[in-house]
Order: sequence, then structure tokens, then C-alpha cells
Amino acid sequence: MKKILYCLYELCVIPLFLIDTMITALLTILGCLVGNGHFWGYYPGKWWSRFTIRLLLLPVKVEGREHLKPGQSYVFVANHQGAFDIFLIYGFLNRNFKWMMKRGIGKIPFVGPACKYSHQIFVDKRGPSHIRASYDQAREVLKEGMSLMVFPEGARTFTGHMGVFRRGAFMLADELQLPVCPLTINGSFDVMPRTRDWRWVHWHPLTLTIHEPIMPIGKGRENIDYLKDKSYEAVMSGLVPEYQGYVRNDDQ
Repeated sequence: MKKILYCLYELCVIPLFLIDTMITALLTILGCLVGNGHFWGYYPGKWWSRFTIRLLLLPVKVEGREHLKPGQSYVFVANHQGAFDIFLIYGFLNRNFKWMMKRGIGKIPFVGPACKYSHQIFVDKRGPSHIRASYDQAREVLKEGMSLMVFPEGARTFTGHMGVFRRGAFMLADELQLPVCPLTINGSFDVMPRTRDWRWVHWHPLTLTIHEPIMPIGKGRENIDYLKDKSYEAVMSGLVPEYQGYVRNDDQ
């Protein structure tokens, strides 16, 4: 009965979500055109994410904010459980950053143009030159003192379990000698698993765990592998027992 009532509630609030999404996208575009792109590229998205989570009555818990230092740039890396990872991180991490995201997101009405105008980073995998251009853009963002948010798995999970981490984010951290901050997301897969996209949202608590940042131990391949392996261990350690352990993701 509770599930049926929640589904009926969703039907009532979906129009509010769509209207808010359009307003947020337009505000982001206009703000970035006439004002500070770092401000308008982050805060409307943060408010939109918080509104969406609250609208759907989803409880949120954030652990580990004390690990983050004011003014420090980080390369944030997280497991990719589902679509609600975006709302959880954008709304509740409380750090200004740029996303590294799939190029296909740029085709989503309203959202895609807002991401482009706010200079989020689209990862273009059509060839080596396109990939290099994506990472050149990310490098410039980090040099400007911003932080970067990356899903190193590169794709959402089909099972709730983690796949492998790709090296790109850790290569950037190595080159610029920045700390990597691992994030663990719990609950997003239960709210909207990839196997049920665009159907119903399922009520479930969301948790964002901010782990202690991992500092470089040098520069080069050894440091890249160290940052990647330690980040993977940290993210995995924060997962609930149900989703512990590696499971191959053929979409990676």
C-alpha cells in the first residue's frame, strides 16, 4: 500500500520537477552568459538537486565533511550507482566543482545546453584526439582552482556493485599533484536502478560518505596506481554489505 501511495505522489510532483528543471537550466544559461560561470554553473544545479531530493521525500545523510579543507582543490571520485548520484553529490557535497560527464548528456533538452554553457566537461570517446581535448579542458579547470567530479567507472552499475576504475582522473591528479577524495554513494541504486530507468522512483534513504583525501606519494605511474587503488579500496569500504565486491560491468 505504501508503494502505491508513493507512486501516486510521484505522479503529482513530476510536473513540479519538470518545471524546476527548465527554470534551473534557463537560469544557469543566462547566469553564465552575463555573470560568473563558476557561480552560475554550480549553485542553480545545487538548489535544483536539493529541491528534487526533498520533493521526493528521500532522506539524506552525509558523513565525513570534516575531511575537506576550505580552498583546497580536489579530484572527487565516486561509485556510480544510478541517476540519483547526480542529485546527491550536486546537492549535498557542498563544494563547487565541475562534472566530467558522458557526451550524450549534452543532447538532453534543457539539461544539455545548461551543462555546455556552464563549462561542464564532456568526455568524447570518438577518438584519441577527442579524448585528449576532454582531459585538456579538465586540466585547465583544475588549474583555475576548481575541483573536479568524476565517476571513474565511466558507467552506471547494473547490479549495485562496483566495476573497475579507469585511470584518467588519477592521471590528472598526478600531473597537477592534487589530492583525490573518494566518495561512496549508498541508496541510489535502490532509488532508481539502471534496469528501471524512467519508470518509478523507489523511496529509499541516500547516504554520501566523504572519505579522507588521498595525497600523492610522488609523480608518475606508481603514484597513479597508488591513487587509483587506494581510492577504490576507500569507496568499496563504504558500501553496504549487500553491494560489497567487484562485479563486471559490460558497459564500461
